[in-house]
Amino acid sequence: MTAPKTPGWLDWCAAPSTPDFRLPPGAVDAHCHVFGPQAEFPFAPERKYTPCDAGKDQLFALRDHLGVSRNVIVQATCHGADNAAMLDAVRASGGRARGVATVRPDIGAARLRELDAAGVRGVRFNFVKRLVDASPREDLTAIAKKIAPLGWHVVLYFEAADLPELEGFFGTLPTPLVIDHMGRPDVTKPVRGAEFDRFLSFAGRHDVWVKVSCPERLTVTGPPYTDVVPFARRVVAEFPDRVLWGTDWPHPNLKHHMPDDGLLVDHVPRIADTPERQRKLLVDNPMRLYWPGETA
Repeated sequence: MTAPKTPGWLDWCAAPSTPDFRLPPGAVDAHCHVFGPQAEFPFAPERKYTPCDAGKDQLFALRDHLGVSRNVIVQATCHGADNAAMLDAVRASGGRARGVATVRPDIGAARLRELDAAGVRGVRFNFVKRLVDASPREDLTAIAKKIAPLGWHVVLYFEAADLPELEGFFGTLPTPLVIDHMGRPDVTKPVRGAEFDRFLSFAGRHDVWVKVSCPERLTVTGPPYTDVVPFARRVVAEFPDRVLWGTDWPHPNLKHHMPDDGLLVDHVPRIADTPERQRKLLVDNPMRLYWPGETA
């Protein structure tokens, strides 16, 4: 028996438009998820939400529709530390996907090697309080020490207001760091104000990569997300070799609107305004991080 969706849940856009912007060959969607299907991959009992189904077949259909070549599939919090759905999608991709897992601190070296062989290249630490009960730092430090020898990275999800209390801990982690959605800035504040300056200063002092993703999650004004553009454009300009882009499909926990993924592709040239910056953002950087030594 499957559980009903969270009341008010917004399903992903089943008929996205065809983008006007043509992605360069080899483009990577470096942040997306799979949900279930629930009948095959049950959701975690401790989850904070119950989404609609959004499996690998739908993800790969979107990949082909948008002109994306590869995906990085990030473990969704609704599946907890059961990475089965994500791993199934990565394996089914024929080498065109990598994974970011959620693991517990007692994971052993043999299991980590199995995940590495399956295509996992990082773990995600979630500090968004409405999505997780707690993020104990001792446990996360133990995990980071275990994955460092594999050359993996840590993906961090947090909100801008929480960075001051977290950045000291983040700076102690012995791996590269990948930050989701520009650290969720408050886009009603100045793009050159103290809060965003602090975030970029943190990124500049450490081995940090930044995803300029999720304008639909950060916007106050709504599509076409003009209020988010200056923030993403500044990140791309200041860290051209350490930025990544992703759709965030199937867009969990949105409350106000569900984006058209074709229009999210059309957002790219607004934030990466030259072919060189676009190629770094979409191809060179994610290939270097997730498929080192391979050509797009």
